[in-house]
Amino acid sequence: MIEILNGIHETVAYDSFPGIKLYHNIEAEDYPLHWHPAVEIIMPVENTYTVVIDETPHTFGEGDIFIIPPGTLHHLIAPPSVENNGERLIILLNFGLVCNVKGMDSLIHTLHPYALISRKEYPELNERLRGCLNEISREYDNIMPFTEAFIYSKMIRFFAEIGRANFNASEKFPGITSSKQHEYIEKFMNVCNYITDHCTENINIDDLADLAGFSKFHFSRLFKQFSGVSCYEYLTQKRIAHAETLLIQPDVSITEAAMCSGFGSLSTFNRIFKASKHCTPSEYKNLKRGKN
Repeated sequence: MIEILNGIHETVAYDSFPGIKLYHNIEAEDYPLHWHPAVEIIMPVENTYTVVIDETPHTFGEGDIFIIPPGTLHHLIAPPSVENNGERLIILLNFGLVCNVKGMDSLIHTLHPYALISRKEYPELNERLRGCLNEISREYDNIMPFTEAFIYSKMIRFFAEIGRANFNASEKFPGITSSKQHEYIEKFMNVCNYITDHCTENINIDDLADLAGFSKFHFSRLFKQFSGVSCYEYLTQKRIAHAETLLIQPDVSITEAAMCSGFGSLSTFNRIFKASKHCTPSEYKNLKRGKN
């Protein structure tokens, strides 16, 4: 159900509570390519559902949980069965409501370009997350005193569960003491937050290594263990994400977006952006504004 669509930009019409919208989707229709500033959580209750991101379809089943980060271009495909279109629980959340909680900004990066927590692959985590979503659904559909506070607290719990799974200290940094593992997690979460806040500046690995208190070589190895990508890749992804926010503004040129996002040259920006988003900055700018 898309209520307000300007080109491919969906403006989320929040109903009962500021910043959160929940509905039980039983529509037998597909939804066109679009994006929105909210994080979207989809959990099929009956039958399957398909989300297409970067031209790749992802089909998931009952009880699986699919998370689409803010700003991600995607379209939705209903099940092909005429007899049973099924039902999906869909939540749209203004992530700004929870991103000020320590660690949440680092977490949202790990969800790009999407996250699928299936019942089969992550049974324990999936069960906990389904519990959160079901409680949120019951509360949203049956408003009581302090319902809003209850729902927001469960949303924080939902993402905290994912964060704990993603930043499991013993898995990220095996072979060292438990206290050191947690110390390293804190250090690298701080580094990630620093990169987010300063990605448009001239950041180098030496400075980040000093911030974490490691040698350059040791830092580079540990950062990849922590984030799954190199420090350079992480920084580049943050710069691309910043550039995306500029490209959708009609009065900002592609050159300005490149320079204001920390890229040293327009050619480098064009090359890296296309490799990351599968389209040129110009195509992306037109697409986001709903132009063909």
